[in-house]
Amino acid sequence: MRFDYDAVIVGAGGAGLYAALEASGAGKTAVITKLYPQRSHTGAAQGGISAALGNVEEDSPEWHAFDTVKGGDYLVDQNAAIILAEEAVRAVFDLENRGLPFSRTPEGKIDQRRFGGHTRDFGAAAVRRSCYAADRTGHMILQTLYQQCIKNDVAFHDEWQVVDVVMDGTLLTGLVVFELSTGELHLVSAKAVLFATGGFGRMFKVTSNAMANTGDGPALLSRAGVPLMDMEFFQFHPTGIRTMGILITEGVRGEGGILLNRDGYRFMEKYAPTMMDLAPRDMVSRAIMTEIAEGKGIKGDRKIDDWVHLDASHLGRETVEAKIPDIADFCRTYLGVDPAVEPMPVQPTAHYAMGGIPTDLDGRVTDGKRTWDGLYAAGECACVSVHGANRLGTNSLVELIVFGRRAGNTIAKYVGTATSVNPGRAGDDKIKAWKDRIIGLKKGGAHSGKTYEAMQETMMANVGVYRNEGAMQNAVDDIAGLRDSYTEIGVQDQDSNYNTEVLSILELENLLDLSLHTSAAALARTESRGAHSREDYPDRDDKNWLKHSLSNIVGGKVILDSKPVDVSRWEPKPRVY
Repeated sequence: MRFDYDAVIVGAGGAGLYAALEASGAGKTAVITKLYPQRSHTGAAQGGISAALGNVEEDSPEWHAFDTVKGGDYLVDQNAAIILAEEAVRAVFDLENRGLPFSRTPEGKIDQRRFGGHTRDFGAAAVRRSCYAADRTGHMILQTLYQQCIKNDVAFHDEWQVVDVVMDGTLLTGLVVFELSTGELHLVSAKAVLFATGGFGRMFKVTSNAMANTGDGPALLSRAGVPLMDMEFFQFHPTGIRTMGILITEGVRGEGGILLNRDGYRFMEKYAPTMMDLAPRDMVSRAIMTEIAEGKGIKGDRKIDDWVHLDASHLGRETVEAKIPDIADFCRTYLGVDPAVEPMPVQPTAHYAMGGIPTDLDGRVTDGKRTWDGLYAAGECACVSVHGANRLGTNSLVELIVFGRRAGNTIAKYVGTATSVNPGRAGDDKIKAWKDRIIGLKKGGAHSGKTYEAMQETMMANVGVYRNEGAMQNAVDDIAGLRDSYTEIGVQDQDSNYNTEVLSILELENLLDLSLHTSAAALARTESRGAHSREDYPDRDDKNWLKHSLSNIVGGKVILDSKPVDVSRWEPKPRVY
């Protein structure tokens, strides 16, 4: 079946919904999502959205921008950081006016809490910058924007998975879509298409990411010739629930929670004397892994699966239940631990992709040399680059709102003047090829589970918090081998309706490609910067590596290129917290 729109948004998280909301005023707009919008991963964001409102303490967007650049270890494009910080203030007030129920101060203003790496006076001390709705901030953003999109007559195609793109040179003319409920393939055309498909943390064994976070947008566009940017930088959040990876928000530490080793020592005093537990996430994750390696984890066996304690019991039950109610429920449900009276066992968990589809400040897909007409990206699947080598907590929700809105506005202007596109014969050929492929999958083959597990094991073991050449080369070799054997995988389920096995195999292909991008780019970057911490190259190397990486897969191997970093505002300096 053929569908035609002016604008199509792929993904229904915060960035996609805001872009759809802005684009809907200019033409017929649709959102294609493999989930129901209310289940998008934005809903899992807990702690807050930063904006320099100054409601609780003095603050300024300039301090926020500086913190973003410094937190990203100076790989952040500084013009992007300035836009992020300045437009964050307007974005938060806009969400409030659209109905988002923020937590309030006694005076009725939006309340704010501390978060890691956010400071006043260019690093002098922590500042209360994160606006929040208890520990359900992302969920509230998702609900607010979805309601607004429904109000604006945005069409939603739920449980549709985009499996391919139709290109005419650098012009995207169509999407090939797999409808889960029927097993049918559809061709969708639009003047403008925005990818907002989220992250790809499922490549790791222990992750905070939902099962749906399989990097569909970056993988599809990479296979269509779009290079991916800064794929070596993947953030490990320091406080995931032990063995499960479910996130315990940084907001716990923002409210006064502290990290303790087996001796009951607040070890962050050693690693970040000023910011302590509220240092940037990469630093806290490394500190935890260092304590574990020294035998100071709770088990004390120096093994990678050991953990430390996050203690919020001194805050009192009233604060715990009011400020972090969902976290308290998670811990009681999954661990049998009551955070109001005892510490929570935590360990680093794969959390956030700093790299992705390269874009300009308005969401247009571009690698600095080419720009793809009518093609946009925003959110975690994109790389603007506003996070550089390490994202600060709460800047993810800011990025979704600020750059989702900017991309939506740009699309609205574009579709007003652009001519309609027609996938033509190329679209028909793609549909036929995909029908044949799915028929081929249903002829049977090896189960995908072993390949999926092997990918997660090698990525977790070899491309984790600490990295070295030998381990990363093992990951590259392992992933290359898994990609070679991928064609042996087949489907046991022969049904057409809701055949999730077909979907999972297609998602696995995307994760394998992105795993190769990530491991190969990490192997090539011979320095330590932000979340990319190498034991064999422990120092940051601005002379050789103050640049963004660009990666393509050609003939099963990753080919790397680079583009410059914007350092027009602040000169790179050592990170001290």
